[in-house]
Amino acid sequence: MNFSYWELKNWFSGVDYTIIGSGIVGLHCALSLKERFPESKILVLEKGILPQGASTKNAGFACFGSVSEIIDDLKSHSEEEVVQLVQKRWQGLQLLRKNLGDNALDIKPFGGYELFLQDDESGYNECLQKMPFINEILKPIFRNEVFTKQIDRFGFKNIKDYVLFNPYEAQIDTGKMMHALLEKVVSKGIMILNQIEVSHFNEVSNGVEIFFSEFGFKTKKVLFATNGFASKIINQPVKPSRAQVLITEPIENLDIRGTFHIDKGYYYFRNIDNRILLGGGRNLDFEGETTTEFGLTENIQNRLEVLLKEVILPNQDVKIEHRWSGIMGMGSSKRPIVEQISSNVYCGVRLGGMGVAIGSLVGKELADLV
Repeated sequence: MNFSYWELKNWFSGVDYTIIGSGIVGLHCALSLKERFPESKILVLEKGILPQGASTKNAGFACFGSVSEIIDDLKSHSEEEVVQLVQKRWQGLQLLRKNLGDNALDIKPFGGYELFLQDDESGYNECLQKMPFINEILKPIFRNEVFTKQIDRFGFKNIKDYVLFNPYEAQIDTGKMMHALLEKVVSKGIMILNQIEVSHFNEVSNGVEIFFSEFGFKTKKVLFATNGFASKIINQPVKPSRAQVLITEPIENLDIRGTFHIDKGYYYFRNIDNRILLGGGRNLDFEGETTTEFGLTENIQNRLEVLLKEVILPNQDVKIEHRWSGIMGMGSSKRPIVEQISSNVYCGVRLGGMGVAIGSLVGKELADLV
């Protein structure tokens, strides 16, 4: 690496805290550390031009779980664990709003809806039957019933008559959120370097050596906020999970407002700028979508288009303008991993597809470990 004396002196010398990953978790971790240690030198390293995982690639749902998703979680987690998960997601959303403000998030409280496809008889009946129980266990958090049954008013097709409505769910503008977060971090004197992919690290006396592109520098402590990419460099039980998304061209007189979930949250869509943004489908190929490679697959994109044309916007000629993918971090448990790995190494990973909801809180908890 052809670094000058000035570059070495000002960027890579005397670093107190190095954060790997400039997504929601990493940047909130940096802000929390700067608040606690205002004189510290903090460096954030990001391997992409923009945050590489899902922070700038998600659908912009301020959500904490649909009825079918919560029921599914109860099959692998205790009731107490599930309630704690929802509470953490709700607290994280409030922290995000407090840190950035609703204007920066462009938050729109249209509420959230769960739809059930016509052939999902068992899932539909199970959710209607268990909805009162879900409302009861969540009442200590929200003080009111969260989910209610409503008649579909948006003109969707090939779905059951009733949808489940959640007034606490909202939309945000993911791009505006991250833009505001990056501005705030830089304004605090925190340095961010992009297109830096860390290859490995070594613990040394009173610190950690971090290496990239055959160059190394020393930091007192390193904090990993790489979520879906965590298993590449630190030994944590996190599986990458690719999420594929498409967005339509603008649609005249679009009358759909809200965030929408189908099939335990495996499919999701929303309105944005008179368009429909639709994503999901990893349940069609769990093995193939367990990858850190960005990309699109024909079977999932075809399924998304079928949902768009047969369920969401039936009898309309809709054109797709853009498609993309993001990488999430999953595991056998929905609980995020926030822990000290060794004397000077920490991690906050495995956000379980709920990065918008819990990223700010996980970032703060990661900083609190120091």
